[in-house]
Amino acid sequence: MLTAFARAFKTPDLRKKLLFTLGIIVLYRIGAHVPVPGVNYANVETCMKQAGGNSGLFALVNMFSGGALLQITIFALGIMPYITASIILQLLTVVIPRLEALKKEGQSGQAKITQYTRYLTVALAILQGTGLVATARSGALFQNCQVAREIVPNDSIFTTITMVITMTAGTGLIMWLGELVTDRGIGNGMSILMFISIAAGFPGALWQIKLTGKLADGWIEFFAVIAVGLAMVALVVFVEQAQRRIPVQYAKRMIGRRSYGGTSTYIPLKVNQAGVIPVIFASSLLYIPALIAQFSGSKAAWATWIATNFTKGNHPVYIVTYFLLIVFFAFFYVAISFNPEEVADNMKKYGGFIPGIRAGRPTAEYLSYVLNRITWPGSLYLGLIALVPTVALVLFNANQNFPFGGTSILIIVGVGLETVKQIESQLQQRNYEGFLR
Repeated sequence: MLTAFARAFKTPDLRKKLLFTLGIIVLYRIGAHVPVPGVNYANVETCMKQAGGNSGLFALVNMFSGGALLQITIFALGIMPYITASIILQLLTVVIPRLEALKKEGQSGQAKITQYTRYLTVALAILQGTGLVATARSGALFQNCQVAREIVPNDSIFTTITMVITMTAGTGLIMWLGELVTDRGIGNGMSILMFISIAAGFPGALWQIKLTGKLADGWIEFFAVIAVGLAMVALVVFVEQAQRRIPVQYAKRMIGRRSYGGTSTYIPLKVNQAGVIPVIFASSLLYIPALIAQFSGSKAAWATWIATNFTKGNHPVYIVTYFLLIVFFAFFYVAISFNPEEVADNMKKYGGFIPGIRAGRPTAEYLSYVLNRITWPGSLYLGLIALVPTVALVLFNANQNFPFGGTSILIIVGVGLETVKQIESQLQQRNYEGFLR
């Protein structure tokens, strides 16, 4: 693998792409440490030290922003508005016929959907930026911090508008940087920036485990977590690469004097067809009750019940609800992203069939049956991986930003695999030995 990296840097065009990608990454990380105008950064640092690395209710968004959310920097919103906009557009494609027609138009239709995603990202960034400013002023961004209400000392409208515009512009700049990496760098730009945001928190989280450890000055816990992390990476790589291949045979057709078709191929159905989306959906949905109870300030029975059961990640009610939501969203997302009827119709149109299965409706029913069978182990796997931070809370006394587990490990391994495959394919085009053997 290291030899392949060396050969990639020896190839002029690949070296240019890799260096360009690294330059964008450096620029992105610099922006994640530039404070927004109107923020008292000394008070932010004080609250960050008191929090001890625990992001509380904002753990997911803070992870996607690379820690920029709690520091209230120009990249505080991170890539989360774009992810949310992309998911919303993907869901609306199933509901709105106009978007479904655009999706079928190919590259031109996809360009239109991308443009709509950008507009929706800006709108969501304005909404989330306003919410972040209001949260910081109310002191809810850092609980149990004496100077939490003094993070934004000036409550004028001009300061609020300036902060919201700055964070929205930061999100727009992240979008542009991601598209630059996609066009002129290596891999998918948005995925690379998401990868960097999550990986940036790994050293601090690992060192926090070492500092709070009790065995051999924390070194035993430190190396135990690294060993668990390597095992988790191996497991995720194995499952993410696993797929059920449905054989497809295309009949021969004579058009004039030429023969077309007669080839054999397959439909790859991944065990984890939904990716990391169910974990994001379930995490986001579980934040809503806790946020409502926190901002309402109510002392009623329902608010107390929510604060008891849904605030801490190691509570049995939270664990069971989280697991069931992941399983549900795994089936839900697979149902809207893979249409067996459409696949069966396309196969029938071009003379394709699954050996032993009649074309048309029987093919759609067979694909639906196979998809449901492989989605069960995929959804259970997602649920178990997502519960790793909960186990870490008990065993290592870690915070909810435990590095090796849940959303972070799934995204890092997924993005890493895709990027490695892209570099490998470009190396193989030049008769070089790739990463995967």
